[in-house]
Amino acid sequence: MTSPVVGTGTLEARDLHVRAGSFPAVQGVSVAFREGEFSAVIGPNGAGKSTLLRALLGLTSSESGEVRLLDRPLPQWTRAERARTLAYLAQGEGLPEAARVRDVVALGRGAGEWTWGLLPRRPWTAEDEAAVDRALERTDTARFAGRRVGELSGGERQRVSLARALAAQPRFLLLDEPTNHLDLAYGLEIIRHARCEAAGGLGVVAVLHDLNLAARADRLVLLHGGRVLAQGAPTEVLTPAHLHAAYGLRVRVLHDGDRPVILPED
Repeated sequence: MTSPVVGTGTLEARDLHVRAGSFPAVQGVSVAFREGEFSAVIGPNGAGKSTLLRALLGLTSSESGEVRLLDRPLPQWTRAERARTLAYLAQGEGLPEAARVRDVVALGRGAGEWTWGLLPRRPWTAEDEAAVDRALERTDTARFAGRRVGELSGGERQRVSLARALAAQPRFLLLDEPTNHLDLAYGLEIIRHARCEAAGGLGVVAVLHDLNLAARADRLVLLHGGRVLAQGAPTEVLTPAHLHAAYGLRVRVLHDGDRPVILPED
């Protein structure tokens, strides 16, 4: 894997406070995600990971603080502008069972209703067609582009969802637990795709529960109780002290080259 191509563009939260009903889910979080980096947001259940992701997308309103995309406040971006700049793969995202894979991927070009709602209709272009082809190739889904979603395995569906997001040609890709319910092989495959996209200049931010998969990211943000407990390189964040503080577990941290390997202690 080549070194990340870090760009100048950032997606930032500045002293962000977000409530989930009456519960303070995110409290004073300041973090910046950069183009060309694969970042993972980790932490125990209820730490505020998915809430932070949704706030970065503008899907959840903040109580105070701000989100800035490419150094511009997020509320100043139109829905269509956000849809072209931020791609989102939601947790447990459903796909239409009867739809063909290529048609699902085309949704990322505004060919129908998707995460941000219905984008302004416009004629389908050769550029759209080429973007769909590239997304299918990059996710290794071109070989079953003509199959229906209902015929696919869970891992194949997740790659189709990823292709749909990439077809938009965004600057940032946000993934909420993309390896959830996948076996080890498919989980590693999704992380490999994320790393490759970041190496190509895309900003990738993924909420992950598996710490050993998260260790493959360029940068980690560890949340606990809605606050940032630690952030930095995996070797800086995945320490016994940080993990005990966040999860209440005692662990051993080994190293495979420069990658931490987490082993819970009995």
